[in-house]
Amino acid sequence: MRKNILIIFFLFIFLGIFFYVSCKKPNENTHVNVQNSSVLEEEKEYTKNFTIDPGDIFSIVMGKADVPTSTWQSIFASSKNVYDFSSIRAGNKIYFTYDKKSQELMQIMYPINDLEELYVKKNISTSTLDIWLAEKIKINYDIKQKIYSGEISTFLYQDALNLGIEEGTVLEFAEIFEYAIDYAYDIRIGDTFQFVVEERYRDGKYVMPGRILAGKFINASTTYIAYYFEESDDNKGYFDEKGRALQKMFLRAPVAFKYITSGFTTGQRYISAFNISTGHRAIDYAASSGTPIRAVGDGTITFAGWSSAGYGNLTSIRHNATYSTNYAHQSKIIVKRGQRVKQGQVIGYVGSTGLSTGPHLHYEMVKNGVKINPLRELMPPGNPLKQENMEKFFSVIQPFKEILDKQ
Repeated sequence: MRKNILIIFFLFIFLGIFFYVSCKKPNENTHVNVQNSSVLEEEKEYTKNFTIDPGDIFSIVMGKADVPTSTWQSIFASSKNVYDFSSIRAGNKIYFTYDKKSQELMQIMYPINDLEELYVKKNISTSTLDIWLAEKIKINYDIKQKIYSGEISTFLYQDALNLGIEEGTVLEFAEIFEYAIDYAYDIRIGDTFQFVVEERYRDGKYVMPGRILAGKFINASTTYIAYYFEESDDNKGYFDEKGRALQKMFLRAPVAFKYITSGFTTGQRYISAFNISTGHRAIDYAASSGTPIRAVGDGTITFAGWSSAGYGNLTSIRHNATYSTNYAHQSKIIVKRGQRVKQGQVIGYVGSTGLSTGPHLHYEMVKNGVKINPLRELMPPGNPLKQENMEKFFSVIQPFKEILDKQ
């Protein structure tokens, strides 16, 4: 009897284990199938890319990717109102996504610039027609901030590069203060600079610098401060601590500071090459031939051509009823009389035409018909922010003010 009871007991244990395992297996199999399904889902498509070589046009790149003519023509036409593929740049890549099973092209992606990517996706597909949908998508970066500070020992451009600051950021920093500082004449050894700049990351990897958020430049005994602020879509840029725009009527110099090798003083001088003495009511900027020349302010071209008065290739701009400027000895002029130009627009290139002993820009500013020294002309401050936006402005700049005050 006792033996039978033991047999029945172990039989129940065995059956219990059997049913437990049987019930467990379907769940485990289901879990495995879900994983396999997920893997298969991920592998439905694959992507490859092709580099745009110099001289390539859109059709050539499509040919490299073996995209049928009818397909790339449809893509080109569908994207026209969003982005013109005629504007693709050499060195960029175009990314092609294919269906792994059918090998059909499903999507192309083109990085337009550092801020936007173009996606063209197959929207509708029939036996006779493919309809594509184009869309620009803003690149979302993870933003960090970095602080740079330095002291002038040679000149700003080189000293900043020596600190490991990327060239584009150096140029951006210089442009912020170019309305107040002439980098050929005003900079002194011992001047200091500081700024806070964005660093943009994607997928955990550093991509590029972003916008400069705040900056300070101490030039001799004068301190210049700049904060980036967006009051509206039509009014955004850099403002001083009182909310006044740094942008003014004129740039301090018509040649970007990067290109200036040295500056010349004003006044009477003897030119041995031509055996003449002449007054020099102008500023000369020594720069290599071909250096871009910028309009210092908005205006209308009143003269663009050869001058028999020793200026060589000369461009004159009338800015308003009070001011005009002249740019002489150019190697090439790229504007015409009557043309409207904007501040910072390239109007020609440095040369050595006319009475000139070497490549440089002879720059004149005329006020009410009289030539003046542009370096001493006091320009009015920029337009201030609206009073109702000042509280927000002070709130935005406060963290950066604390950073700059510590430096």
